[in-house]
Amino acid sequence: MDDIVKQALAKWPNVPDCYGWLGLDTRGNWFMRDERVQAQGPFAGGSVQSKGSLLEHDKLIEFIRRNYQPDAQGQWFFQNGPQRVYVELQATPLIWRVNDDLQVQDHTNKPGRVQRCLLDEQGHVYLEADTGFGLVHSMDTGHVADAVEQGQWLVQDVVAADLPQRFSYVTSPQRLQKK
Repeated sequence: MDDIVKQALAKWPNVPDCYGWLGLDTRGNWFMRDERVQAQGPFAGGSVQSKGSLLEHDKLIEFIRRNYQPDAQGQWFFQNGPQRVYVELQATPLIWRVNDDLQVQDHTNKPGRVQRCLLDEQGHVYLEADTGFGLVHSMDTGHVADAVEQGQWLVQDVVAADLPQRFSYVTSPQRLQKK
């Protein structure tokens, strides 16, 4: 967490949390979702209109990446100064990139060591690593196939609907708040 964020937390400890305004898609892209966009439907499984605006400002994206983490309930958030901005997940809290040499890093640029490779009923590939669980970026499934063919990774079958509970993450903190 950035020092400036820690200082803001100490100065303003009781700022309300923010829900529904930030989304992470299956390619590791961040989307800003204002009230109008949120009214169009959910981030995951919603329409193109309910996804929001793609964030493209490099410094903002880096700031979000550095301050992205889970709470004790498995809800992922971005600590924006004194405020937690909870993230709506299209799939998983991390999106893995796999390099030619089969090294992996998540969408926040943190490297990981693969512990398990999983395949769901729809053909989506996931990795459990020492640093967390996430979906493999669609452009990198060929590298996963290489790792499997080389015997480096063994694929285990999973049911997609079971993943949030099994790996302790919440796809929609906003929906959880409304319950």
